[in-house]
Amino acid sequence: MAKLKVGILISGRGSNMAALIEAARSPGYPGEIACVVSNKADAAGLAIAAAAGIPTVTVSHRAYPDRESFDRDVSAALEKHGVEFVVLAGFLRIFSNWFPQHWAGRMINIHPSLLPSFKGLHVQQQALDAGVRLSGCTVHFVIPDLDAGPIIAQAAVPVLEGDDEAALTARILRQEHRLYPEVVRWFGEGRVSESGGKVAVRGLAPGATLLFSGEA
Repeated sequence: MAKLKVGILISGRGSNMAALIEAARSPGYPGEIACVVSNKADAAGLAIAAAAGIPTVTVSHRAYPDRESFDRDVSAALEKHGVEFVVLAGFLRIFSNWFPQHWAGRMINIHPSLLPSFKGLHVQQQALDAGVRLSGCTVHFVIPDLDAGPIIAQAAVPVLEGDDEAALTARILRQEHRLYPEVVRWFGEGRVSESGGKVAVRGLAPGATLLFSGEA
């Protein structure tokens, strides 16, 4: 079976991108990283991707008068490299409606909270301020509404006494690096379906799409 051609969008260091690149090195992994696109020329993740031999593209949002024209050129860069599936890995741009509609069902994001709780930015601090006992990360389809697409999988971590934003962020990030490559694997294997806002993964019980970690 041909491997799924994945395009990754980043704005910064790209730690989730690096986890996906590492996973894709395995001969049995059903996806390959076709390109990495950033809206920032100085994004540290571009050097990581280039060192791995992956084509990189910079499309600066500052060069465009509106979001949709930027989005269309990002999409053109992805399609030029044969991308079939888009993965957001710390891409700090809000899309026009056009982009998620164009890539509907073929684009996912990872968000550092247990959605639908704590959308937007600084979500770890939001979780701490709310006094929750569990936090985590969510992989979801991207739709025009921010952080609102159908949930594919989640990983939960404990919120510990004495946690600050940095400590909780680091604990969640370790689970992001586990969860994201696994979800992309499911797509590469053609096992993910969505209907009525509910996602199923063929061969997995619904509960198997939730990871728990007791790590401190």
